[in-house]
Amino acid sequence: MQKNCKKCEDLLKRLREIDFCLVETVLYLNAYPDHAKALEYYHKLVCERADLVEQYQKDCGPLTAYGNTSQSSWDWVKTPWPWEADAD
Repeated sequence: MQKNCKKCEDLLKRLREIDFCLVETVLYLNAYPDHAKALEYYHKLVCERADLVEQYQKDCGPLTAYGNTSQSSWDWVKTPWPWEADAD
């Protein structure tokens, strides 16, 4: 299912960047819950992350075991797992 290893690596890298930004933004919002721009940024990141997850799962396979969308097969074990960057 991994059609383009470079594309999958790039998508995974971007997901990691978004996740880092989300964690930092959540920590900021914990201290400043009424900061409108931070909340707007948080929602932007959440949407971008959802789009990236959808794209990754479409092109590369499930991102997590919960991302298995096939009704007829367990695709989670058919491709290298996201943390197995060197597996081919």
